Amino acid sequence: MSRSPGPRWRLAWLLILPVGLALCMWQAAQLAREQALANLRDDAENELRLSAANLTGYLSRYDYLPQMLSTREGIQRYLAAPEGQDPMSLNLLLDRFRFTAGVSDVYLLDRDAYTIAASNWHRPNTFIGHNYAFRSYYTDAIAGGQGRFYGLGTQSLERGYFFSAPVWLDDTSPDATPDGVLVIKVLLDEVEESWAQQDAELFVTDSDSIIFMASQPELRMNALYPLNEAQRESLRATRRYAIEPLDPSGIEVEAPYGPDSYLVSFTHGPLQGERYLSLTRPLPEFGWQMHILKPLNSVISAQWVAALMAGGLYGVVALGAGIGWQRLRLRREREAFAERERQTLARARDELEASVERRTRDLVASNQRLSDEIEERRRAEANLQQTQNELIQAAKLAVLGQLAAGINHELNQPLAAIRAYAENARRFIELTRIEQADANLAQIVELTQRMADISAQLRQFSRKSSERHETISVQACIEYALRLFHSRLRDGSIQVTPQWPAETLWVEGDLVRLEQVIVNLIGNAIQAMKDAAQPTLTLQAEATPHHVHIHVIDNGPGIAEQHVSRIFEPFFTTKAPGSGLGLGLSISSRIMEDLGGKLQASNRAEGGACFTISLPRTRVPPPSELQRVTENNNHA
Repeated sequence: MSRSPGPRWRLAWLLILPVGLALCMWQAAQLAREQALANLRDDAENELRLSAANLTGYLSRYDYLPQMLSTREGIQRYLAAPEGQDPMSLNLLLDRFRFTAGVSDVYLLDRDAYTIAASNWHRPNTFIGHNYAFRSYYTDAIAGGQGRFYGLGTQSLERGYFFSAPVWLDDTSPDATPDGVLVIKVLLDEVEESWAQQDAELFVTDSDSIIFMASQPELRMNALYPLNEAQRESLRATRRYAIEPLDPSGIEVEAPYGPDSYLVSFTHGPLQGERYLSLTRPLPEFGWQMHILKPLNSVISAQWVAALMAGGLYGVVALGAGIGWQRLRLRREREAFAERERQTLARARDELEASVERRTRDLVASNQRLSDEIEERRRAEANLQQTQNELIQAAKLAVLGQLAAGINHELNQPLAAIRAYAENARRFIELTRIEQADANLAQIVELTQRMADISAQLRQFSRKSSERHETISVQACIEYALRLFHSRLRDGSIQVTPQWPAETLWVEGDLVRLEQVIVNLIGNAIQAMKDAAQPTLTLQAEATPHHVHIHVIDNGPGIAEQHVSRIFEPFFTTKAPGSGLGLGLSISSRIMEDLGGKLQASNRAEGGACFTISLPRTRVPPPSELQRVTENNNHA
């Protein structure tokens, strides 16, 4: 038996495992942090480069516009003699230039820096009449160069970038000076709106570290770092930012991270509460610097994921080591136990073989008994089927028995007439009245045919079913069933109303059995109406896309409500003793189930009962089979 480790080793392992786990998770978090920061810096550099190029391209596309407009004849003509001209035409011209170029404002300064025409002449804060000698874009342009300036407008207080160019009336003289300055103002909101869609914060600072543009509106017109009083006085002198307080942004540099990049946070403002990676890129064309702030959330998430994965891996390794040690410890116990187990298995195998042999004998005997029971069940089912067929035939013969009186009358009448016609024919022959004798013989032949038809109907109805399914005409089947009741219906005491469509309805089934069901239902209906004042038998046939429904309707007393649910039970009858066994409807229901249909009974609201036969509808037989089917349906 192996010895378990002592208490000291257990205590040592309890200390080593958590320390190792902490070191592993810390080291993985540091590696993940460095990798995530490197990836974040690469993303920030790409985004900063693209944003800087976009800003430079956006402003540079207006660079040529002031110089081009300064050469317009209308501008130069008005500048030459403004006192004698209406400024409105020039104002409208400058407004059209503004709309076409998509800039904020276009205005014209005279030599003394007064605005004499502007595109915003109709606004309350129009530039007309104001002097802008303090703006560098005027001083640079009046000196003959191109002017550039950014800041807040003194009238509109909107941030913009200004382009200016001198307007020359005479540029041929060597000592000529400009006679005016044309200025274009471009708003920067469109560029900032594109920044807002990025997963980063972007802002632009000037040489005084004033945040002039920013994706976060609250950062605009703030100083990146606190300003001293001298810097504030210098900015107030240029009136670049009007009267904005230029509060500090609250940025704090936590640690540098590579060239021109830092880890920063904010003590107040909209970005307070998060840490960022800050990168800076100079914009030498404008004397600005562009900054990007990328949140460190992805870095922190990467650290946690790496630490958790390292902890999980450490746990798996520690668990694997523990399992391996445990397996090694248990191996000896298994080896010691193996021999006893083999002996036990040998005994169990011997017992199992003996048990299998006993169970095999039992299974063989059970299988033989089961085979005998199956064979007995088959014989019972065959006997049951034969009994059912005989019962159906017996029910059919019982119906014939009920019809016997009418059939006897149908046969006696032709027989009496045949005898009378035969005697008359003999007498006519004796008198050599051949024509009269021949007419009597013709009557005898006709009556004989009539008796043959009656006999054929009885023979057809009484024959056994072949149990062969065929295509059946519903109308022909109903008409045949009615013929069996001809003697009981011809006196007119019962009105028969057939109702079915002009087209022939076809079903698939056993013709003999379907006729038997209809005959049984018609006989029950006639019997139910024996006490009715005006007995009416209605036979309907209707079709749906998939079924054909045959209704046998009487106006008798109907079915008692307590009997509706039991009317198809075997041996259930409401007739007097000796008038029937109660098997007719039960057998009819069973026949319909065998044919794939169903038989239903219900009471009508206006009185009487309705029995409905439902069978699947079948297609019209092809012309090659139609004649044979019609002959079978007509019992030819």
